[in-house]
Amino acid sequence: MSTERLLAEIDRLPLVDHHVHGALRHDADRSALEQMLTESDRPIPPWMTQFDSQIGFAVRRWCAPVLGLAPHADPETYVARRTELGTDEVNRRLLDASGVGHYLLETGYKGEDILDPQGMAAASGRPVDEVVRLETVLEDVARTGVTAAELPDRFRETLAARSATAVGLKSIVAYRHGFDFDPGRPDDHEVSAAAGAWLAECAATGTVRVSHPVLLRFALWCGVDRGLPIQLHAGYGDPDVELHRCDPLLLTRFLKNVEPYGTDLLLLHCYPFQRNAGYLAQVFPHVYFDVGLGINYTGMRSDTVIAESLELAPFAKILFSSDAWGPPELHHLGALLWRRGMARTLGAWTDSGEWDLDEALKVVRMIGHDNARRVYRLEDPA
Repeated sequence: MSTERLLAEIDRLPLVDHHVHGALRHDADRSALEQMLTESDRPIPPWMTQFDSQIGFAVRRWCAPVLGLAPHADPETYVARRTELGTDEVNRRLLDASGVGHYLLETGYKGEDILDPQGMAAASGRPVDEVVRLETVLEDVARTGVTAAELPDRFRETLAARSATAVGLKSIVAYRHGFDFDPGRPDDHEVSAAAGAWLAECAATGTVRVSHPVLLRFALWCGVDRGLPIQLHAGYGDPDVELHRCDPLLLTRFLKNVEPYGTDLLLLHCYPFQRNAGYLAQVFPHVYFDVGLGINYTGMRSDTVIAESLELAPFAKILFSSDAWGPPELHHLGALLWRRGMARTLGAWTDSGEWDLDEALKVVRMIGHDNARRVYRLEDPA
């Protein structure tokens, strides 16, 4: 059957994970592990376990055998085996099992807890390139004692230096404000005025966290000027987002404003707005998308999410990502569930005679490998 051949071919494909974070640096007990198997930042209630969820079931089904356990091992046995092997060995096994051939690592979130690009390359044995988070650079600039008047030029200079060897940029404006922002470019006077209020707030609270809409827009437009592909978190995330304001359709005017500059924009995750993202990727030549984060957390139902991502957009506009952060189970599952979902979806289409098998394989290679190499201008593997 087509599904079996597709899955065999897909399993051999060295995926490019175009948006991912590092695996864990340190051991995690059961409580810590469960907290990292949810996007919630609230304590897990004592009357439930995160292992009783789609992602929890998927971890015990697919990751347990990689660690030398039977499929569906109970949570206690699973966590005990992780502890026995240790973080380095768990990372090595699960990253290797993922079959990812190249990681594009976004380094702006809790870097002290996860592997940096060099550490991730060592743990995986695969090439790793960096994606720089715009808001993190702006916050780092604020910590240098910059004045409000100096901030616009200082940020542009720092961004250029920090991204000199990066392959892309990332924005979390969806978290910090939402996509219903003014799509226009702010001038430096507007930025300096906003910076004055923000820097005063930072000094008063001792917390450096940029959420001022003018400064978020400024960082985005500096990213556009930088010319590197820009990733934008869209849709599902932790409770810091207001999900109704993370629908990528709210970006439509901004996408139109950016189009003349030739900078590519990549909508990340998009769940439950994957159909909306597919529309944007169809009508705007500089817009791409993935369903990364949604795949892991929907587990057995991820086949449907993947199928919906293939409905409207040209296949040259869709990429693979896991958005894994921390537990290497997420790196492994992101790849495994994507491969399985693609094989099942395209297998049904080829078995029905609607698609040709060789063309289905071409689409798999495009989404899993080729599109990312083109968009991010990655060097061909030796």
